[in-house]
Amino acid sequence: MRLPWCSGFLSGKYRSEEDLSISLRGSSVKRYLNPRGLRILEAIDQVAKTYNSTPTQVSLAWLIANPTITAPIVSATHVEQLNDIIKAVNINLDQDAIDLLNQASSSNS
Repeated sequence: MRLPWCSGFLSGKYRSEEDLSISLRGSSVKRYLNPRGLRILEAIDQVAKTYNSTPTQVSLAWLIANPTITAPIVSATHVEQLNDIIKAVNINLDQDAIDLLNQASSSNS
């Protein structure tokens, strides 16, 4: 699931079926609400705590650290979201964090 951003799922705002109604994109995110998706969110939360950051920032830092992704595409509907997104460029994930996130997203896990 290292698809860039996954319609906002990697921001952590969708964690249950009830959360799907908080935005118009909710219906497209439902497919990620499965054991693998929840495992990825757990790893993102763990790394966010370690880096004193947000799931959004960690998700984007992870995408930026991936050499196969040349330009993560994100969007914001509020200034607060944009401010959160901008902070991601200042996070340099160490190899342990990247490995944790990659392992969580592996389809073999």
